[in-house]
Amino acid sequence: MKVYFLGTGTSQGIPVIGSTHFVCLSEDAKDKRLRVSVWIHEEDFSVVIDCGPDFRQQMLTSKCQQIDALLFTHEHADHTAGLDDIRPFYFKQGDIPVYGHQRVLDNLAKRFDYIFEKENKYPGAPSVVPFEVINGQKFQIKNQEIIPINDKYPIKDLMEVLKKYQAKSNRKITFEYILIDHLNDSKEDGDKLKNLVEGFEYVINIIPYNPVEGLPHSRPSRNRIFNFFNHLKNDLRLNATLRGEKGTDIDGACGQLRQKQKNVELDLINGNIEEKLIIKNEK
Repeated sequence: MKVYFLGTGTSQGIPVIGSTHFVCLSEDAKDKRLRVSVWIHEEDFSVVIDCGPDFRQQMLTSKCQQIDALLFTHEHADHTAGLDDIRPFYFKQGDIPVYGHQRVLDNLAKRFDYIFEKENKYPGAPSVVPFEVINGQKFQIKNQEIIPINDKYPIKDLMEVLKKYQAKSNRKITFEYILIDHLNDSKEDGDKLKNLVEGFEYVINIIPYNPVEGLPHSRPSRNRIFNFFNHLKNDLRLNATLRGEKGTDIDGACGQLRQKQKNVELDLINGNIEEKLIIKNEK
């Protein structure tokens, strides 16, 4: 069994368009990374996990000749936007099996209705056969048994691994902190975060939660977001950044698809944030 990491980049890929960050300007091949995807294969088995906007390029580079199934981890565009590029595989193999949680399959059926359509299909459009994935329930793809697991790792164990990584690599660590309303957005939570990153060379990237249909969590109010961020920056003197708004609908969570574009200008004046919100409707 071989595991081929087709992409290990962020939702925008690395380098990011227009960025002057030193990583994006780097000549190191390790800093040229496509959107996340994995190809697992052996002689008579070939499965791809996620097919984002770089899917076509990834298939050409890896020389993948067949896909027995596509597995989707979730519905964000950077993990699904390349679905149309399964056409060559469809022309050779017929309908392509796709696996995902029901909410993922429903989302894909809306966005790629011409692929999921069974009647009056657009000529040349590929077709898929959807299969629902249920956590903990095994399923079979050819001769391989697949076990879907949502696993968790204790923070203490994770931090120990990160300490070893930083000592060996001498690289700064970015902590992505998803800010959820009344769950981890209080000053007390900020104090705990300070204790957690103590001793690291780090930057904390605060990411306000993007609501997901069917889940109970919600996005903090702007006041709570800015109060939390200012507490980190001004009171605790932590090295923190606040991710600007990229659209809060489920498809826009990774910055790829959105019906509204929200640009937030954040001016840090004497350590306090002034917000200017510009909303532009796009057709």
